[in-house]
Amino acid sequence: MIAKTIRTCFPIAAKAVADCSEEINKLNVFPVPDGDTGTNMSLTLQSVVRELSALPADADVEAIAGAITHGSLMGARGNSGVITSQILRGVAEGLVGVSDPVGSADIAAALRNAVKVAFKAVRKPVEGTILTVLRDISTRADACAKARDSKEDALDAIVVEAYQSVARTPDLLPVLKENGVVDSGAFGFAIFLEAFVNAALGRETHEAEDFATTFEATGEAAREGALDRVKIEANDDWEGSEYRYCNEFLFKADAPFDEDECLAFLASMGDCELLVGSYPDYKIHVHSNTPNLVLEHMLALGQIYEVFIHNMDMEAHDRTAKIHADQDAAASEPAKALGFVAVAAGSGEAEILTSLGVDVVVSGGQTMNPSTADLLDAVSRVNAESVIILPDNGNIRMAAEAAASACDDKRVAVVPTKTVPQAFSALFAVLPDSSLEDAVAAMTEALEDVRDGEVTTAVRDSQASDGSPIHAGDVMGIINDSIDIVGSDVKQVTLDCINRMQDEEEGDALTILAGADMSDEDFEDLIAAIEEAQPDLEIDAHRGEQPLYPVIFSIE
Repeated sequence: MIAKTIRTCFPIAAKAVADCSEEINKLNVFPVPDGDTGTNMSLTLQSVVRELSALPADADVEAIAGAITHGSLMGARGNSGVITSQILRGVAEGLVGVSDPVGSADIAAALRNAVKVAFKAVRKPVEGTILTVLRDISTRADACAKARDSKEDALDAIVVEAYQSVARTPDLLPVLKENGVVDSGAFGFAIFLEAFVNAALGRETHEAEDFATTFEATGEAAREGALDRVKIEANDDWEGSEYRYCNEFLFKADAPFDEDECLAFLASMGDCELLVGSYPDYKIHVHSNTPNLVLEHMLALGQIYEVFIHNMDMEAHDRTAKIHADQDAAASEPAKALGFVAVAAGSGEAEILTSLGVDVVVSGGQTMNPSTADLLDAVSRVNAESVIILPDNGNIRMAAEAAASACDDKRVAVVPTKTVPQAFSALFAVLPDSSLEDAVAAMTEALEDVRDGEVTTAVRDSQASDGSPIHAGDVMGIINDSIDIVGSDVKQVTLDCINRMQDEEEGDALTILAGADMSDEDFEDLIAAIEEAQPDLEIDAHRGEQPLYPVIFSIE
């Protein structure tokens, strides 16, 4: 169960960071941006995702921990990425040998190990950074374990603590307070943690079940407290730094060497020195004005590869120029009459929605519902007098309606789409120059002709709509929110759903999206089978890349 949870949740959490990477990148955290924090963290996490996906289906926790350790080390980019890799390594190693079910004491032990590993990697830990957040959530986890809290309560508590700790970072690091921002690496870490926890707990809505009592009241306040201190500003008074170049590379030692002596040398070359890993494979990071001397020294000890040298001076000025350009563009462009915000879980879904005229796509879906604050922020970024929100999930509708009611500077309405394919149909129904009222009416009417289907895997025992049993691991076919088909094969369950829907009411067009877990080959095979079974059905097939649901579709 631990192995399955990690392999299911890690890609979801990595995507959450990737979706927020630009916002994280723009944070004016230090006088010298160490590359792009959001991008660096995302690349580090995506390297782990690739390693995990290459493991056999029956890989145990030890193998998964090895993949996390190796993947994060090999893919680590920037100071934030290297430190993140050590946090992941510490947690993963701390979970090896833990028996199911995982308890709050196991979570606390894994985080204690992460603190030990991550702080050991940094010669001069700085307060008000990702390391501070790690230590704070570890302390909170220890308290939960001592109180014998449930796993669910402990996980919720550490997410709350993570955001509260992020909000405190400006009080611990003067440069953050001077610029009125939080630490970007800490912020990215909190985003990853929240997305992982939500996925691990199978959470489908912030308002559902006990989430409102354990997280909503304090968790939303904690998150918003951190967001309130995120102000993306141009830093026009940046005066440079003692060190200009960020050096990072992988190193394979020819023979064991004195790691402490090597770190001392790196420190003599600059600052932010890191040497992580174990013989013979290491990741090295240092800020220096003489990257050539750093490379020459390490070449005497072994082989170097995947070398990245970034000019942080130029990066800082490029960042400031981009923020100015964004601000100038936003200020000069007149507001249009009508704009759109939509929610999507997959990158393919987001690309299609954008091509259909959606101004801002909010990352979310099953297990990772965006909050009211997330949707309000998206609405604020649409340069339009009126905005329509497409929640694309029944569990997000209430948050969307709350956002619409809370917005006082624009007219906002919600078209209650339950799936992304419904949003496609709704957007096609909008005529150019439509008023808000006319657009909402046309889009809502279009939904009446759309029937939905989803295929996913059961995470627990349950019952189908006809009362037949569902076992964990079964493939379920969901038709218009009703679990009507249960089987063992995604292709067959999808075919059964489509055939049943066509028998009940024949449609003309099928829109179908492949999830992240479905290969191109399997998707092509599925489409061929549908064409054979339903030769009169016009098929519009795309890669949606949504997690957890290998297939979602609609028939009109």
